[in-house]
Amino acid sequence: MPRLDLNQGGRATGSLFWRVKATRLPPLNPSLFPPIATIALVFACLLSGCGENKPALPPVPDKSITISANDDMKYDTDRIEAKPGQKLIVTLKNVGTAPKFSMGHNFIVLNKGTDLMKFVAAGSEFASAGYIAPALKGNVIAFTQLLGPGESETISFRAPTLPGEYDFVCTFPGHAPVGMKGKLVVEQ
Repeated sequence: MPRLDLNQGGRATGSLFWRVKATRLPPLNPSLFPPIATIALVFACLLSGCGENKPALPPVPDKSITISANDDMKYDTDRIEAKPGQKLIVTLKNVGTAPKFSMGHNFIVLNKGTDLMKFVAAGSEFASAGYIAPALKGNVIAFTQLLGPGESETISFRAPTLPGEYDFVCTFPGHAPVGMKGKLVVEQ
């Protein structure tokens, strides 16, 4: 029989004995299994959300857009519509003839809430970075390189999942103020 001696301050105060008795559990009643299983299944469904009537969103096909930029400092479109999360494939073509150093074009999509003109002004000193200020690059969703006459570039990106309007712009100095900009409109 196990024994535990108790003491306090170095002197024995008593002993504790215990006895362990093995007991057998009664056999499980098989008739209880169906109700227990049903309760467990209902509980699992509640936790997982099954049974909700949320329709699955239909897949949205990719969308291809070609934008031409010219020597008049304009895009041929100022609005792109997309669904939340839709894959966009954008090709920018510089159809102008003026040299790149005086009339280059790019296409930059900005995060919602970015001040477009402050973004453009901040990038004006960074020609080697495509006129994107390194400190503000976190405001960019997608961009092309600066293109000269006859050049084109294709980029792909996902439209933001938050519906709303997102600016796109050419950041070459002087182009945005005269209208080389537009909106990416994300709608449900």
